[in-house]
Amino acid sequence: MSEQKLTSNPRGIPSSPFVERVEDYVSEAEPVEVVLKKFQEAISKYKFMEVNLLQRRKVLEEKIPEIEKTIAMVDLLTEKQDSQEPLYTDFELNDTLYAKAKIEANGSVYLWLGANVMLEYTCEEAKDLLTSKLNTAKNSLKNTLEDLEFLRSQITTMEVNTARVYNWDVKQRRLLREQQAASAVETSA
Repeated sequence: MSEQKLTSNPRGIPSSPFVERVEDYVSEAEPVEVVLKKFQEAISKYKFMEVNLLQRRKVLEEKIPEIEKTIAMVDLLTEKQDSQEPLYTDFELNDTLYAKAKIEANGSVYLWLGANVMLEYTCEEAKDLLTSKLNTAKNSLKNTLEDLEFLRSQITTMEVNTARVYNWDVKQRRLLREQQAASAVETSA
């Protein structure tokens, strides 16, 4: 394969070269089979990255609404903070299990941070933290979607490259057979 400087997207996923001239990629040192194997390996790597990004997208698409829901609850608690009347709500214990809860707004909230860690924050601090996490998650989702689009383009390019090299090889083999047949006719005449 001829050495070309490959670029990459902003997150470091390398772009695939487009094979304009198959002769630049196939040589005595790198026969068609080796080039095709390299292209298939590249396609496999791109597809592996795509699977990981699809999983990441799914997690982010679930996480963003949860953060937004938590921000809305912090806003509600902030709003009810000056009121002396308690707030009654259904508290989610599990996906399908709820309990009645009486909430008395006292200006602070507890947030799960993960890894069995919960911390107390003022409503203002909680909103700042959650807004920051929401912005990070939305930015990460945007980057993930861009990367998925980029990967699909690279996979398509490599599949086209594979087809071009394969078709070129078929054509070269046919020309070789025709030349051998023509030279066999000449030697027998």
